[in-house]
Amino acid sequence: MAPDAPTTSFAPTLEAIRSKLPEKLQNPQIGIICGSGLSGLVDTLREAVIIQYADIPGFGRSTVPGHKSALAFGLLGSGDGLPVVAMLGRFHPYEGHPLSTVVYPVRVMAKLGVKDLLITNAAGSLNPSIPVGTIVVINDHLALPNLTGMNPLLGPQTSPDHPRFLPLSDAYSVALRRLVFLAANELQIPDSALAEGTYAWVSGPTYEAPAEGRFLRRAGADVVGMSTVPEVLAGREEGLNVAVLSLVTNFVVIPEKPASIREQVKAELSGTEYIQPPQQVVSHDEVLEIGRQKAEVMKLLVRKVVDLKLAGI
Repeated sequence: MAPDAPTTSFAPTLEAIRSKLPEKLQNPQIGIICGSGLSGLVDTLREAVIIQYADIPGFGRSTVPGHKSALAFGLLGSGDGLPVVAMLGRFHPYEGHPLSTVVYPVRVMAKLGVKDLLITNAAGSLNPSIPVGTIVVINDHLALPNLTGMNPLLGPQTSPDHPRFLPLSDAYSVALRRLVFLAANELQIPDSALAEGTYAWVSGPTYEAPAEGRFLRRAGADVVGMSTVPEVLAGREEGLNVAVLSLVTNFVVIPEKPASIREQVKAELSGTEYIQPPQQVVSHDEVLEIGRQKAEVMKLLVRKVVDLKLAGI
């Protein structure tokens, strides 16, 4: 078999999905990937049909708290709305999924008819000027796994029509990012609630050590997370327009001055007081809580983007 020959048959997957959908939902135009704590977006869908991943050939299972394991199909937006599909729970390499499984749902969305892909995630802020609660519209990424042999496009291509060498200078759709900011303006969301920036993808599942956070900040990243970039790459390879909204749920712990145990011991030996700065840690519960708090804003923003698409703006 030629190295770039198709290796995956999507027919069983597409047949299983379409057999469960009414005709009006079988060809969604917009795909949405919901990050940690953001699966409530399904509540905004009309005539929703939920299909569990367990019932879809080729799909993995999401094992992360805050992630469901289902595709939601429905109508979103004003008037008759647009048919959309939302991924309630994504897959991560740190769960043990191969990258082909991580990006498989994106490829399926493209084959169902999706043209625009809106990806959301929870991320940690590396940038002191981007506080918790900010929605960052991603305009670039820094993906260390991609550069070190963990790229989802490695290996045989799933279609001979795909580019072998995918350019990423235009990975994040200018047209979709424009709609996000127009939507925020129409919703009267304060300017301070949104930002633009670079997303750093790391493999996880550990949160960053202070030195790692410092490295990523100095390398130019504004936020960091354990997902999204593989989906972006697969989406672009499939010819989709892609936009990413990162909800900042925590600051990455990067102390200005690392705690010195040496100074503490010297103080103890000399009988003087030494006050050690408190150690900060990040928890997934914190991530989920901020996700819950800001979920409504994210839902409104995504819905308004769909309205603007409907209006042809």
